[in-house]
Amino acid sequence: MRGDFLLGALVFVPMLGAIVSYVIDRFTKIQKGAAMTLICALELALAAVPLTRVMMGQSASFYWDGFCGMGLHFKLDGFRAMYVMIAAFMWFMSQGLFAPCYFPRSDEHRSRYDLFTLLTLGETCGVFLADNLYTAFIFFELMSMTSYVWVAHDEKPAALRAAETYMAVAVISGMVTLMGLFMLYSKIGTLEFVGIRSLIAAGRVKPSELRLIAALIAVGFAAKAGVFPLHIWLPKAHPVAPAPASALLSGILTKTGLFGLLVIAANMLPADAAWGNAMLIFGVITMFVGALLALFSVDLKRTLACSSMSQIGFILVGVGMAVLSGFESGAAVHGALLHMVNHSLIKLVLFMAAGAVYMQTHKLNLNDIRGFGRRKPLLHFAFLMGYLGIIGMPLFNGYVSKSLLHESILGHIEALKAAGLSYAPYKLAEVIFLITGGLTAAYMTKLYIALFWEKNDEKTQAAFDKLPPMPRSAAAALTLSALVLPALGMISAFSGGVATLMSSFLHFAGEAENIGALNAENLSGAAKSLLIGAGVYLLIVRPLLMEKDKRGVRLYIDRWPKALDLENLVYRPLLEKLLPDLLAVPTNLLDKLADYARAVLGFMGTFMARVCDEGIDTVALGLWRTLFRRRRKKQPVPIGNRFTYALGSLFNGVVFLLNRTLCRRHPITTNFTCVFAAGFDELSANVKRITLSISFGLLLLCIGLYIAFSYILH
Repeated sequence: MRGDFLLGALVFVPMLGAIVSYVIDRFTKIQKGAAMTLICALELALAAVPLTRVMMGQSASFYWDGFCGMGLHFKLDGFRAMYVMIAAFMWFMSQGLFAPCYFPRSDEHRSRYDLFTLLTLGETCGVFLADNLYTAFIFFELMSMTSYVWVAHDEKPAALRAAETYMAVAVISGMVTLMGLFMLYSKIGTLEFVGIRSLIAAGRVKPSELRLIAALIAVGFAAKAGVFPLHIWLPKAHPVAPAPASALLSGILTKTGLFGLLVIAANMLPADAAWGNAMLIFGVITMFVGALLALFSVDLKRTLACSSMSQIGFILVGVGMAVLSGFESGAAVHGALLHMVNHSLIKLVLFMAAGAVYMQTHKLNLNDIRGFGRRKPLLHFAFLMGYLGIIGMPLFNGYVSKSLLHESILGHIEALKAAGLSYAPYKLAEVIFLITGGLTAAYMTKLYIALFWEKNDEKTQAAFDKLPPMPRSAAAALTLSALVLPALGMISAFSGGVATLMSSFLHFAGEAENIGALNAENLSGAAKSLLIGAGVYLLIVRPLLMEKDKRGVRLYIDRWPKALDLENLVYRPLLEKLLPDLLAVPTNLLDKLADYARAVLGFMGTFMARVCDEGIDTVALGLWRTLFRRRRKKQPVPIGNRFTYALGSLFNGVVFLLNRTLCRRHPITTNFTCVFAAGFDELSANVKRITLSISFGLLLLCIGLYIAFSYILH
């Protein structure tokens, strides 16, 4: 290992802390979640150091030579420092402060949740700090496996099915990405970001030769980002995952996917028009479809999940426009990067607000929770900050980044006009951009009105009004996170500091874009989207997506056709049909070869079985009567197996010494022999249950891919 060890600490401290947290939670009487809070606070403090260094113009690298053959390579710049800081901040707020209040004390899976959540924190930082595709892929796939536990947390049928979908998408898309990495390394001999870009700049490889490879590598990252049509996991995972985990799934894990797409765009195809147009098309479709799904949804967390898909589409539009400009458009580069930051922090607030609702109601349907926030000013304020930010209200953070993205489209249209070229497709993209902004305002207004202005039935509303306030730590997390949003909006409106700090990651060296808080053109664009949103809410949501029940009460109705579920309509039937067809080859030649092989293998198997059976019995009996006769233990292990008994005895010895010295007044009475035996039995039962699921097979497949990848590249 060499270089700045702080970068390594940012990745491996949370992963080591995960084990410490698990041991403390399971085997001591300290309140569950306390270790999580301390480790998240430590990570936040560590993350502040590199951000300070970058702001002072410093950079750093860390190398672990020889790790799995190619080694690990971390690098520090403005983008990486900012996103490691954002990740640490979101983990501290959602897991360190909010989660201890969210999970009931009786939650038997809390220790497991904390273990995998801290592992995911370290792996997420590993992705953002990666300086080559090898390092990014390793931590990206590890992150996919550990975050699986979030989706499957409560182990109900809906959660397990959503978790299977999540893991299936992660593994299959990861296989495609791995194929692309093999092809890239075979073609150019490096996976380093700088190496790839320098080879292209030197003309040793043409960008057009890398399009297919780039598309394959992009699949895994696009799936994690929730890009259409690989978004199928996202609307299903969020409703079943705990709200603190949903905040991270939406706010951070989707950004690791965007990280990969940014790397491909900026280093492999930095000025390729075909790639830029592809990113733009997928961005436009993703943002519109996500907004449409959110508009029809009547589940609070599902709506926010579909909203995340839509906002990812907005960012992809910026990436596409940046590629089309050769990364010379400050509006596109700064708009995409700034909207990434804005979306992360906005969804942190909105999902914690949804968690506050679920904590006290255990419901998410809008008809059940309507009126919940009427007499809750703190919750109202926090949700309002997220609501105004995401719809692009002027002077709030979403307004600034969306205005920059809109400017990038308009700028490209003007450039095409000046060159006498057709600009109709980009004008259509601009129209859909404004309409999608309106849909965003409409579905967020639906949530806001339902939660804070409408009333439930008299009995339910009275119960809502009498509920106690949020616990202090949860209230602090929600308030502090919400205060960041308007502050970031004001800073971004008059200064390009955040985006400028991050833009070197995309090799942008131009001037910062200053949109002007009261620029007439940007205010006009925001006004158009808000007016469209008002029209959609008044003319579609209220009359068409609501209807009266027998009591005359207007209820929200989910009118989205169930038959349009892509997973059940396309993916599952395709896999069920494709796999048997690939495995079954009904030819006479293969049938004869198979019969012959079975006969030979059957004879060899029978022969070897007899030899092994007789030979091993003979050898074992001889050893038992000679060498091992005196080594047999006279006393059986009292409890558990030999390993748990030995480990428990070791801990009991340490406790004995502590009770005689430091802990005389408050001796430790735990018998660790029993503790470890019980823990091992519980672990064995869980492993047995997991191995019966489809997800376990996918996990084994993914682990096999890591081993194969490491061996081939060694």
